[in-house]
Amino acid sequence: MIDGVKITPLKRIFNEKGDIFHALKGSEESFSSFGEAYFSSVNKGDIKGWKKHSVMVLNLIVPVGQIRFVIYDERQGSATFGEFFDIVIGPENYSRLTVPSGLWMSFQGVGGNQNLLLNIASIEHDPTEATNRNLAEINFDW
Repeated sequence: MIDGVKITPLKRIFNEKGDIFHALKGSEESFSSFGEAYFSSVNKGDIKGWKKHSVMVLNLIVPVGQIRFVIYDERQGSATFGEFFDIVIGPENYSRLTVPSGLWMSFQGVGGNQNLLLNIASIEHDPTEATNRNLAEINFDW
């Protein structure tokens, strides 16, 4: 596990007419603040990233499909400097992945045709607070 990253198992309430998927409560320890919530989709086999936020804290939930998240710690002085963390999240492993600022993240669609994530971000989108890299710039074996 990368220092500062949290995995929170979430409640899924099964219902014959359609399930309820919990996401985030303001009373939870991993909640920092609310800026915006948005959905992002990724096609099966496609990879998005690498991206590093300087301020935003991500709270990532996958209610549809399966998404593989890879986090890389390049923070000088971190206890997990140089390490990777790799996890697949979806309805079968229904959890919230909380990623603090300062970490590189990339993700890949590994489920069926539709893979959908919800990010409950700590701040509103600000293109000046994030840095992008090409996939080849961080050596990870996808």
